[in-house]
Amino acid sequence: MSMAGADERLAGEEADLVAQIAAGDIGEPVAELYRRYAGRLYRYGFQALGNPGLAEEMVQECFVRLWRTAGRFDAARGSVAAYVFVIARSVAADLRKRPSSRPLLAVEDAQLPPEPDGTDRVLQSVMVREAMDTLSSAHLQVLRLAHAEGLTQSQIAQRLGLPLGTVKTRMFHGLRALRAALIERGFDAGA
Repeated sequence: MSMAGADERLAGEEADLVAQIAAGDIGEPVAELYRRYAGRLYRYGFQALGNPGLAEEMVQECFVRLWRTAGRFDAARGSVAAYVFVIARSVAADLRKRPSSRPLLAVEDAQLPPEPDGTDRVLQSVMVREAMDTLSSAHLQVLRLAHAEGLTQSQIAQRLGLPLGTVKTRMFHGLRALRAALIERGFDAGA
């Protein structure tokens, strides 16, 4: 089985588990998703919150919210992994807002700008990868050459043996489709 086929099978399997939860079966499906995601969620929570107790609380709250919102999951919009990490980001933000979660800062610490949040980068990476998977191969090819290799549109046209106008059109429509796919997945470009 190809890597893409294995990924699709896994995505379908996890979507079925969420559907079972939505239908009221909260035993084995929740336990299986917990086995698959608890470790990654804990690491995410520890990185986001900097506290093992809060990270554990975040993991538990993620599964409570997953259970409550399972009926809203739509496999056509993204994977269970993306859905779970969107929930995790929300739970972590809620926990950070709680006064009891914030340590007292020295005056000089309060003046420091916040560090970039690596947990959001992980979630964004998952969303971007899923959005890229929705693009046609022609659009994906020109976007990858531009992004990964830093080629200009003229260089891409030369490499692919295409007219420059074709490359520009593919680039335009590819970026537009990518943006639509990201918005559909709840990606916040301003974050």
